[in-house]
Amino acid sequence: MNDTSLYRIIDANFNRAREALRGMEEYCRFLLDDKTLSARAKKMRHHLCQAIGRLDSARLLTARNVVGDVGRELTVEGQLSRASLTDCFTAAAKRASEALRVLAEMSQTLDPAVATGCERVRFEVYDLEKAVFQAVSKQNKLERIGLYVLINVDPHTPDAVALDLARHCIAGGADALQLRAKGISDRRFLTLAENFIEGCKKDGVVGIINDRTDIAVLAEADGVHLGQDEIPPAAARGLLKRPMLLGGSTHSIKELREAIDAAYDYVGLGPAFASPTKPYLKPAGLDYIRQAVNLLDTTTIRPVAIGGITPENLPQVLQTGIKAVAVGAAVLDNPQARCREFKKILAQV
Repeated sequence: MNDTSLYRIIDANFNRAREALRGMEEYCRFLLDDKTLSARAKKMRHHLCQAIGRLDSARLLTARNVVGDVGRELTVEGQLSRASLTDCFTAAAKRASEALRVLAEMSQTLDPAVATGCERVRFEVYDLEKAVFQAVSKQNKLERIGLYVLINVDPHTPDAVALDLARHCIAGGADALQLRAKGISDRRFLTLAENFIEGCKKDGVVGIINDRTDIAVLAEADGVHLGQDEIPPAAARGLLKRPMLLGGSTHSIKELREAIDAAYDYVGLGPAFASPTKPYLKPAGLDYIRQAVNLLDTTTIRPVAIGGITPENLPQVLQTGIKAVAVGAAVLDNPQARCREFKKILAQV
């Protein structure tokens, strides 16, 4: 191979990789609205340009031969088929990694440092692709949450009753359900959780397990809700085998700032009013929820109002700017009808 051919290969793959990285960056920036992921993609382009910058740019441009490129008109059936913008991101990531592999291999003969730089970026692409997959998976679930119903179970609650309640809530339009089991054996909790999550998945409802990350993982739940006294989210993430939502509870701006630092995916804000489920908690009030919504507006964390919310006071809660609410006791008398009532009011936002 003569030098001109080598430089043509490097030039073509440099362009291909750089363009693909830009596509990945735009997806992170404008689709995900994720500043961190956007910055990572931008840095990758910078690192690539630094690596290739070690070569003679004049020789690269001189070697370019667009008109004489025999591969210019070659196409494969379905090559440009994209069903969604996420497909576009995935295609860009694959294209970038392929081009970077070619650059790393071919540039070895010119400058090993260039090859090392391209290899570094290739592995950064793999890592970003994974991070975006996780972010998209979580975002799709979070955006579905409007009405979030809490299902409480104690030693005296038959499993069939809890599962029947869940089914009625789903039939009423609940977007997410959380299983909160206290005082029962782990064996019973796991079996109940598996049946609970199976029912949620069947109808496309987000299924969350309260407190127990281990049970959530084993039951293949969509997420786990961690209380103030449970294991921290960083430790919980270490147990996860796939993307899962991590939710937390907050009752003050101080706790909310800690939740933001801990990078929860959603946070409960409340109690909005006196809660029959947790009467010992002093209501945080609507002012707290309003402040929290404003504070979370610049993050990807979804706020969920909780505590004493009923169809009667829901309009007041929605005036804070909140778009998702968690309820429990308010639906017990007629789960399906009450959920429909909540959903009708939420739909007006």
